[in-house]
Amino acid sequence: MKLHVFPLLVSVASASWSKNLNYRSPSEHHPSLGISIHRVVKRNDPASSYDPVKLNFTHGVASGDPYPNSVILWTRVAPENDNSNSSLSVTGYAPLFDHDNEKYVKVSKSPICVEYKVAQDKSLSQVVDSGTVFTSSDVDFTIKIEAKNLKAYTTYYYQFNVCGSSNKSPIGRTKTTPHADDDITAVSIAVYSCANYPFGFFNAYGNPVRKDSVDYVVFLGDYIYEYKNGYYGWGDSIGRIPQPDKEIFTLYDYRKRLATYRTDLDLVASHQAYPWIPTWDDHEVADNVYRDGSAELNNTEDSFLKDGGISVDQRKMNAVRAYFEWMPIRQVDMDDNLRIWRTFSIGKLVDLLMLDTRNYDRSITDLYWNTKYIGEIADDAGRSLMGSRQENWMYRTLSESAERGAIWRVIGSQILFSRANQSTLNNNQVNLDAWEGYGANKNRTLNHLYSNGINNNVFLAGDSHASWVSDLVWLDEEEYDPVTGAGSIGVEFAGTAISSPCPYGENITLARANNFSSILQSANSELQWSDLYYRGYFELHFTRDKVDANFFGIPNTRLYNGWEIPLANFTVRSGANRLQRPVAGGVVESGSLKFGRVVQDNVTLDTASGKWFKS
Repeated sequence: MKLHVFPLLVSVASASWSKNLNYRSPSEHHPSLGISIHRVVKRNDPASSYDPVKLNFTHGVASGDPYPNSVILWTRVAPENDNSNSSLSVTGYAPLFDHDNEKYVKVSKSPICVEYKVAQDKSLSQVVDSGTVFTSSDVDFTIKIEAKNLKAYTTYYYQFNVCGSSNKSPIGRTKTTPHADDDITAVSIAVYSCANYPFGFFNAYGNPVRKDSVDYVVFLGDYIYEYKNGYYGWGDSIGRIPQPDKEIFTLYDYRKRLATYRTDLDLVASHQAYPWIPTWDDHEVADNVYRDGSAELNNTEDSFLKDGGISVDQRKMNAVRAYFEWMPIRQVDMDDNLRIWRTFSIGKLVDLLMLDTRNYDRSITDLYWNTKYIGEIADDAGRSLMGSRQENWMYRTLSESAERGAIWRVIGSQILFSRANQSTLNNNQVNLDAWEGYGANKNRTLNHLYSNGINNNVFLAGDSHASWVSDLVWLDEEEYDPVTGAGSIGVEFAGTAISSPCPYGENITLARANNFSSILQSANSELQWSDLYYRGYFELHFTRDKVDANFFGIPNTRLYNGWEIPLANFTVRSGANRLQRPVAGGVVESGSLKFGRVVQDNVTLDTASGKWFKS
């Protein structure tokens, strides 16, 4: 393998090593979890620099966690598309593929210098922030910086390039949030969850880009899945086999899986067009993960040996480290290494709370073999979905939001908050892995909202691979009228998956799915609409007077396309704390609507009678 010498194109003094936040990721307060920068600097040898022409911006650009005066920008620039197998301890070597001998070799390489600039125009002539930064194999060649000195609620464009060269990334677009006291009139958000690579193309990500219909993206979790192909999905039939093709455990595994997902063209487009505000669900780590384990990894000798000697804590830290390397997310003030819950104020209009109802400090959950036991302790007051610190932060933040006069409080929760009684369809009356499995925590939340008169609450949820729209009610404690919505304290919009399959069968027919939706809607008084059939997403459009929620279904995820079907539209008036009646205007395209109709191809289903007739 020939090594070529290239001079450094920028001096060490003019570039910032600490600006790449991933060297400190995932916590600025835990240096042992990051990379020793001084050891990386020692490798900065001009004689071992990469040829700038042979470096690639492998996965586009991304932005996220917008503030009024700053935003996180991300890219990856690397000599190979493959991910680094570097451990958390700096080895001083970067594994590269020797194409002549068809094998990986360890070659000492200098870190890569990259310049960035942020401008107010697409031609990048009106630059408002710029700088230089390094990356290396230690952080999988990723770069994450905080662009500063920005104006509130303003669109910006940005680009990276290898220092001193014409090797440039695509141009990204981003947008800051308003100041908390700015009296803005409108804001729009796309809401996503549950993207499973082998189950289909991520078409839903691209549709708001094609329509240019939102300001920000909120992602509620399951950005990746940890399974191997074949266990969950048909990726081999559509050319979408997640890599590595096995269940993932190591740091390299999680990096490689994230990199595979980020090859989907619509996901790349969404990251390039909009700032994301993400949180994780369980599959970013493992199925039904909780504070001390997961469904298949519970610190037992059998699971430890089965999973190649990877402990619960090590697997979780591998997943967390890769996640922070690859996602455009800020490090937040932590007292441990897993905090992701945080809040965003979008003017006086919206306060957005992003929760972690999975990893941070939740008590043991349903692990499939202990379902009966979890059912017995579901209402135990000592159990928490979030841990006491996050729970108290949530209540305090909701109260402060109401006191400051924010019009809408939006709670980004991974899992379904409202009841979903499914006893007529399966043996499990409720999903014990959702809020229903933590009854006391749920009751404390509702008590705080009702007792303090906190209004205009909009709960968001993903996880279930189905769409659910409900009035937010405290059953058995507050009187509720499903006809008028009286007694509700807000609403919940729970979206279906980007591509993950229907919970009642991946090949379910539309008629059968709608029949199941009708049964579920009848069994839950607060559930106003449910759709099990379509994969897709929803948009939220906020004004001072109302919020409109528009749900979209993707007709075919096995083909790469921009098709979508408007499924249902909902309105919540400010101060009403309930869905506007008639709900969805009385007509939806699919699913089951309480006191309404489903119209498909000029044929109407009357929900009350269960009979179809020609429209």
